Amino acid sequence: MLPQHVSRAAVAPARLTLSGRVGLVAAAFVVLGEAVWLVVGLPGAALVSHLGGVAVATWATVACVRVARRQPAPLRRFWSLLAVTMALSALGCILWTVEQLNGHRLPHTPLLGVVFTAGIVTGTAALLCSLAAPRSLVGQVRTLLDGVIVGLALIPIGWVVVFRDIAAVALADPLRTFGLLYPMFDLMQLTILVVVAGPSRPMWRPLRVIGASLAIRAAADTTYVSLFAHDSYVPGHPIDVCWALSFLLIGAATRCPPPPACDGEDETAESPQPPWWRVALPYLPVGGAIVAVMLSRRPTGQTPHLIFLAMMTLLGMLALRQGLAANEILRLVARLRRLAYFDQLTGLPNRLTFNRRLRRALYDDVRVAVLLLDVDGFKQVNDRFGHATGDRLLTTIAERMRDAVGADGMIARLGGDEFAVLVEGDRPVPPEPLAERLLAALQPLPGEEDLGVHPSASIGIAEYGPQHTSHTDLLRDADIAMYAAKAAGKSAYRTCTPALRESAVSRAELIADLRRAVDEGQLQLEFQPIVDLATGAVRSAEALVRWRHPRLGMLDPAKFLPLAEATGLILPIDRWVLQEACRAAAAWRQNAPGVIVAVNIAAAHLRRPDLIATVIAATADAGLSPRALTLELTESALIEGSDVVLDRLRQLRELGVRIAIDDFGTGYSSLSYLHRIPATELKIDRSFVARLGAEAPRAYATVEMVTRLAGAFDLAVVAEGVETEAQHAAVTAIGCVHGQGWRYGRPAALPELLAALTPVDVAR
Repeated sequence: MLPQHVSRAAVAPARLTLSGRVGLVAAAFVVLGEAVWLVVGLPGAALVSHLGGVAVATWATVACVRVARRQPAPLRRFWSLLAVTMALSALGCILWTVEQLNGHRLPHTPLLGVVFTAGIVTGTAALLCSLAAPRSLVGQVRTLLDGVIVGLALIPIGWVVVFRDIAAVALADPLRTFGLLYPMFDLMQLTILVVVAGPSRPMWRPLRVIGASLAIRAAADTTYVSLFAHDSYVPGHPIDVCWALSFLLIGAATRCPPPPACDGEDETAESPQPPWWRVALPYLPVGGAIVAVMLSRRPTGQTPHLIFLAMMTLLGMLALRQGLAANEILRLVARLRRLAYFDQLTGLPNRLTFNRRLRRALYDDVRVAVLLLDVDGFKQVNDRFGHATGDRLLTTIAERMRDAVGADGMIARLGGDEFAVLVEGDRPVPPEPLAERLLAALQPLPGEEDLGVHPSASIGIAEYGPQHTSHTDLLRDADIAMYAAKAAGKSAYRTCTPALRESAVSRAELIADLRRAVDEGQLQLEFQPIVDLATGAVRSAEALVRWRHPRLGMLDPAKFLPLAEATGLILPIDRWVLQEACRAAAAWRQNAPGVIVAVNIAAAHLRRPDLIATVIAATADAGLSPRALTLELTESALIEGSDVVLDRLRQLRELGVRIAIDDFGTGYSSLSYLHRIPATELKIDRSFVARLGAEAPRAYATVEMVTRLAGAFDLAVVAEGVETEAQHAAVTAIGCVHGQGWRYGRPAALPELLAALTPVDVAR
């Protein structure tokens, strides 16, 4: 059984029947026998050549009909037209033979002219129906004109080459003169085949074989016309075998496999750029035709009527071709303008158009306001449902916002999930009510809540004022306000104020300072002990990073770690903390071998493939056993971890590194992920411990439940944020083994921690 993705047409040649193969071999033997007969000059050569042509053309007709039945619609049309062409060729050969048997040596009758002309029309139509041919009517007409122009240009050239040594009186016979049309039509079809074969890509194999057939026929017709013009052609001439050979190649082309995408090509795929010679192809022989016209003049100075008519027709075709080219250029210019100034997904103006319109409005010195919109949670939509769903969501948002804005402003898509609205001049609606209209338009419609995908946005508003020096300043303020709206809970709008602007500037300056903090040694570590609640002995210490800012003084992690995570600076900070914490632990374990060090690792580090190498390098450089290290990871970071992340954590556990789930209970707290994550301990969040007391039975029950849960999973428990005696008594009574908080020690530098590590700690 064939795979479903393989089309039937793709295997049609392999299923060719025995009769089809026998027919091909028999046709080849007919052509070979005819060639031998004509070259040797055996009796009845004329009749043999005609009968051979009829037999091979008839076989080619049958072969084309049979292959057409097995093809999809586009290829079926192509092969059917070729079958008609071969049938007309066979009919023409039969009529020619009958006329010769009736005593006409060269029977150029009107009926034969009609039959052969019809064959030329159907053959040309077949080429224009091939998969590589243009799909539009304009493209097909242009291709046809290319062939006609090349064919017409051949007439003056052929006149000079073929008839230049023939007396004018010998050309009185119109049959001699119009014999030039045979090679002209051949060259026309050959040109069309070259044009439609497809620019800058491999030519479909049947078209190669058909091209060889056309080339042989063109050579045969040119030789025939030359012999006929000189009155030296005799029926049964060896050149006659070329026509039978051309028919044989058409039939042989039916055995070639169809293209892989024969069921229909992707019309949205970008077409490759054609080489220069294909663009210039219809114009290359025109120069030769002009020279030939000059050489074809008779001694009287007159140009033969056929040459004059051909040149006039050629000029008309060239004019029409140029008109089509100009029309195509205009269409391409319009398309390029749309590509340059409009978003292809939503049809809205793009960033370039928006910026140009904004700059023009500022230049005209009118009142200007900008609303900057960012879709909330769009990345999660792409990750969960795929980019196709994300694109549909963006299209829906664009339609709703376009309807909400109406004539009160210009809406544009700046890129990704970011949109902007420009309000200028004497606006009938202030920007704040317009923002409310936009938020209302993005509210989920009935039924959308159940889909899990519905739009919402955060909007920032900025109005042009004296503080702005350019349109970029205005967009910056709108961006500041938009992030303030996101921080306010999303699906909201904020207007940029001096306070917001000052806060954003301070944030940018702080980020710039943070980039230098690691290199300039501004970071330092403090350690908070984690004690055994039963004995009070220090069992481990958590490394906490501090930033001694040269201007702002000592900054707590809450002041700069969120910025570090948002900018990616958390990675070098985490590496520095890990290295320094391992060195400190190696120092204190000389006096307290049982005390381990705990280091917080950001979620960004979990997704990095060098996590294990980083941990191994830090412990090895410090001379610290991996068993003396605990990595603390937040619940949310672990929940979002992929199978690859979980595999890295398992490898760390195999090395001996401990894994602690920090702030347990504040995230998703799913029991299922406890089965997957190779954790060694849970740290109960300080928010639960802070509520412990006689009047907080729910908090007591929560801590007790987590403790029992940890015991069921064979995990150690650390109660964080223990500050009072009552909290200490509560967590001890519940059964927590370890505690951490100001009750047992504040974060301090390494020397102070070393003083707390007494020999008693080691004994216990």
